[in-house]
Amino acid sequence: MTTIQGVRSRLFQAIAGAPPASFFVGSAVFHYLGPAFAVLLFARLEPTGVAWLRIASAAAVFAVWRQPWRAFAALDRDGRRTVLAMGAVLAVMNVCFYLAIDRLPLGTVAAIEFLPVIVLAALGARTGRNAAAVALAVVGVYMLTNVALVDERLGLVLAFTNAFLFAAYILLGHRVAQRSGFGGIDGLGAAMLVAAVVALPLGGWNALPALIDPVALGAGIGVGIASSVIPYVCDQLAMARLARETYALLVALLPATATIIGAIVLAQLPSWLDAAGIALVIAGVAVHRERT
Repeated sequence: MTTIQGVRSRLFQAIAGAPPASFFVGSAVFHYLGPAFAVLLFARLEPTGVAWLRIASAAAVFAVWRQPWRAFAALDRDGRRTVLAMGAVLAVMNVCFYLAIDRLPLGTVAAIEFLPVIVLAALGARTGRNAAAVALAVVGVYMLTNVALVDERLGLVLAFTNAFLFAAYILLGHRVAQRSGFGGIDGLGAAMLVAAVVALPLGGWNALPALIDPVALGAGIGVGIASSVIPYVCDQLAMARLARETYALLVALLPATATIIGAIVLAQLPSWLDAAGIALVIAGVAVHRERT
């Protein structure tokens, strides 16, 4: 048993030693790959039910893997408040996100999701080069935002609510990831358990049909691992070593990856304007240089 634990420890240390940007690439891909498959699951479950199933399955994985309540019990009052707030944000953010992608294309929701985050990136743009990087990303995301969909007002309200909560997730996630003496993944696991409780009255009832539908249940668990375990763990590993504004600018890649995944999985084919927007976002990320 000790040998197995030693192998796991060395493997995790090797993974954690990878370049921080590589973790974000993993997060960017899985951040929307899981939701893309979740859209296909809407034929069997209500969006809020899929959202709760995603959160609950991720919480179960963290409970078995990390037993995060132990680390949570050792936190001071401020640390506990941060984890509780992060859990509440994750719960409402995920529910709003699923309700939004039920009404709007995945790429559009992702583009809107980035808008408040650009403020975090702009606050750290202290050189001309980084200011140019932010500008390129903003123009690219604007091109990816399909303004022709303003008729879907509820979808837009949900998408913007999700966007502001995503910015709050980045702020709280950074505090958890960079808190001394406390593992960011343990904080994430504790926050996910909180999220499962908070989201229960929002979507737990609509997830009940999955209990008698093995396909829906298995798919929901898969969505939870792909959407809330892999990308959020990657986020914590990246946040622990990246400045907040650098991470915020990297988030500009999310609309691009969402558009590509939406095209592959959901046949939501991008226009030439979308392609140009993706190119500008990638250019902005390439131009940016993290301050030391």
